[in-house]
Amino acid sequence: MKEGIHPKYGKAVVKCACGETFETGSIKQNLSVDICSKCHPFFTGRQKLVDTGGRVDKFKKRMEQK
Repeated sequence: MKEGIHPKYGKAVVKCACGETFETGSIKQNLSVDICSKCHPFFTGRQKLVDTGGRVDKFKKRMEQK
């Protein structure tokens, strides 16, 4: 590997929207995520509806019109 062209790799603190924090490796020091393994429906077994931009409401309106 060439010297001086690679970014510094170190510990990073990841903060989730649910409040969970954990450490991992990254070139950034702080990372913010919307969904982590503590709140993701695949890992928890609970269905959590994440509505981004009113997509669910738009879908319901479209289905009611038909």
